[in-house]
Amino acid sequence: MATTTTWTNGALVRPAGGLVRIYMKEAKYEFLKNLRIPRYSFSVILFPLMFYVLFGLVMGRQTIGNVSTSKYLIATYGTFGVMGASLFGVAAGLAAERGLGWLQVKRASPMPPFAYFVAKVVMSTIFSASVVLLLLLLGVCVGGVRLSLPETAKLVSTLVAGSIPFSAMGLAIGYFIGPNSAPAVINLIYLPLSFASGLWIPFMFLPRVVQRIAVFLPPYHLAQLALDILRAGQQESSWTHWKFLIGFALICLGVARIGFQRDEAKLYG
Repeated sequence: MATTTTWTNGALVRPAGGLVRIYMKEAKYEFLKNLRIPRYSFSVILFPLMFYVLFGLVMGRQTIGNVSTSKYLIATYGTFGVMGASLFGVAAGLAAERGLGWLQVKRASPMPPFAYFVAKVVMSTIFSASVVLLLLLLGVCVGGVRLSLPETAKLVSTLVAGSIPFSAMGLAIGYFIGPNSAPAVINLIYLPLSFASGLWIPFMFLPRVVQRIAVFLPPYHLAQLALDILRAGQQESSWTHWKFLIGFALICLGVARIGFQRDEAKLYG
């Protein structure tokens, strides 16, 4: 017998299997939507790859610390790509859809409210994984990078997991910027964060004042987690980096919730 959606005490109750299918379908179509937007899919994937080819492969015979440039920059440009996929995918998408009234349509449907947000996070992790895997492919095939299978798996899983705090950051930003200003505002956050966190210039070569700022920035902590796997980090505790990223994600989710409640109050009083 087929399971059906029912109402209990005025609340919509769905079978667990149906709920999972809703979340999966929402994530699937969110991914396909962004894949079909060239200005998102191409720029998010090609931008870090372009930088890596220029600085990681063309200059790959040099070394940074005790590892080659081509190996070191997989971690930093991987962080750069993960952050870009999350911020532009979540923040810009949310701001645009708020401006178009798409969230109101979603709220009027019987879809679970959190399916919309989960889909955006899943989409950003898929694009993040794509960026990291393509960087690894370039590094191994062209840059002469050699990593063991456990190192590769740990590096990919660390960077992809690290996309979640930036997705939370995207939710927080997306609720407080307009659709027209979103790309400019995101770039004003994304690019300075990338520079100050040592993603373009290795941390040890940054000016001393920037190094002091970097330790308070989330991209620095994700990059150091990735660099530690390559034995090229600052030899700091991994748990310290994870605690910072988890705390940052929780703060961003709290800010996003404030934005969500503000929009709900405007719509429903």
